[in-house]
Amino acid sequence: MSQSLAQINVHIIFSTKYRNRLIRSEIESELFAYMGSTINRMNGNPFIINGDEDHVHLFSTLPRTVSLAKFIEEIKRNSSRWIKTKDRWYEKFGWQDGYAAFSVSSSQKNAVIKYITNQKEHHNKQLFHDELLAFLNEYGIDFDEKYLWD
Repeated sequence: MSQSLAQINVHIIFSTKYRNRLIRSEIESELFAYMGSTINRMNGNPFIINGDEDHVHLFSTLPRTVSLAKFIEEIKRNSSRWIKTKDRWYEKFGWQDGYAAFSVSSSQKNAVIKYITNQKEHHNKQLFHDELLAFLNEYGIDFDEKYLWD
């Protein structure tokens, strides 16, 4: 094949440093749009970005020329730098080092978009802690819980 083609859909979750509730509602749509533009610059396709005060869910394609770790690093680095310029409230803003990433089949795309769209309502019923543990268990990912919450 003379051309490299790929479509890898990925649902990514990461939180603010120490899970501080720093993502204020008045800036979140601008933050999510900025993250989406970072994904676009790397040749990914952001389907949806949403979250709560202490974490973000991203659903996008993974660019075929970028590793997952580099992809997430760029999104976090660029958005952290950007948000610190918005207000003194954000001057100590940071993302937690780790992340969770899950592959999503094309047949599940609409279900994941719906799930991420409804984050605010979802977190009225379930804490981020419980949500992340449910995802890790559903996907059969081995983890040491003491390293999830630092």
